[in-house]
Amino acid sequence: MADEVEVVKVEGRIDANSAPEMEAMINAPLERGVKKIVVDLSGVEYMSSAGLRVLLASLKKTRAMGGEMRLAGMQPFVKEVFDMTGFSRLFIVSSTAEDAVKSLSS
Repeated sequence: MADEVEVVKVEGRIDANSAPEMEAMINAPLERGVKKIVVDLSGVEYMSSAGLRVLLASLKKTRAMGGEMRLAGMQPFVKEVFDMTGFSRLFIVSSTAEDAVKSLSS
């Protein structure tokens, strides 16, 4: 289980209404003891500050458990939000979920 990588696919608009659902999706594998998480954002069309807060909290929680988290498949407009807020420096971002899984598996 320690080497298991779980991909969490997030889709749609991530805002104040949907951020708690995304948080629950990311926390579920952590609660089962999975410590390597890939958050696939390829289906995300919008990300608000609420979504950014959830990702940052999840990154901190994962690291506190001795794990790692990667983001993958960011659409250009979501990447722009990450770049503008400085979040791009906090996360390791892969172009695809497969690449992110490989980076955690090696």
